[in-house]
Amino acid sequence: MARITMRQAITDALREEMQRDETVFIMGEEVGIWGGTYAVTRGFHDEFGGKRVRDTPISEMAIGGAAAGAAMNGLRPVAEFMTINFAMLALDAIVNHAAKLHYMFGAQMKVPVVYRAPGGGGRQLGATHSHTPDVIFAHFPSLKVVSPSTPYDAKGLLKSAIRSDDPILFIEHATLYQVRDEVPEDEDYTVPIGVADVKREGSDVTIVAYAQGLQVSLAAAEQLSKEGIEAEVIDLRTLRPLDMGPAIESFKKTFKAVVVEEGHRSYGVGAEVVARLQEEAFDYIDAPIKRVAQLEVPLPYSRELEQMALINPDRVIEAVKEIL
Repeated sequence: MARITMRQAITDALREEMQRDETVFIMGEEVGIWGGTYAVTRGFHDEFGGKRVRDTPISEMAIGGAAAGAAMNGLRPVAEFMTINFAMLALDAIVNHAAKLHYMFGAQMKVPVVYRAPGGGGRQLGATHSHTPDVIFAHFPSLKVVSPSTPYDAKGLLKSAIRSDDPILFIEHATLYQVRDEVPEDEDYTVPIGVADVKREGSDVTIVAYAQGLQVSLAAAEQLSKEGIEAEVIDLRTLRPLDMGPAIESFKKTFKAVVVEEGHRSYGVGAEVVARLQEEAFDYIDAPIKRVAQLEVPLPYSRELEQMALINPDRVIEAVKEIL
């Protein structure tokens, strides 16, 4: 095992898949000579050439549409949006074309495209560059939405995504690129899409989270443990398809749950998880299921105000203690 950052894990996954399959290519703004906004594709242009590492115009709709078209014609594009905030401009290509054509044409064509997009707040980039709109994309059938929280999962899930015949939005939280964890050094491993994971075992309360919310939840769980409260932490990893199995099994053991997400509370991922728990494990509810989410304001630019609006371990701990 090698202890590497999430950025390196994503870079390694892309390089290995490009070496394995010549139909895989990368496209996006400044992914080539510059090496990507977050340096994920640094050196790729020299290694694979301009044909397979393509710099694009500053047009997200063009990136989204060209990638979908390339996928329909036998290639496996990995299209990078500089930030998920800009993916809104490509919503038509992603949702109306990439996600629907396989179904609308009776499975006569496949659209094996991966859209990569950094997302989330915490980097003091202002309201228009700090959205967590994951739930918007997860709303649409046929588009798989993946959002890892660890380097191990990031590499394994991205390799699975590139090999999949389905269109996939792969969301990388911008504050997690520097997170380090152990990743298999030589093994060509993958992580299955649509499978949640128990990241920490406990018996007193279930915490369900993903992406940055998972890291916040683990920090909260460690603090709670010092006070004699053992939290079980579930990482969703994939928002569509949503695997509720581990969360439900944990809830049947603890009878109490807190759902943590960086998106806004209203109409969010947390609302969906709470609804599923209520529908599928109603007899096990011993207390109201709490949600911890970003405050309902455009994310401030001010560092202090931004941190106040975002999720943090203290808010998770407070929610846990309220239901205990």
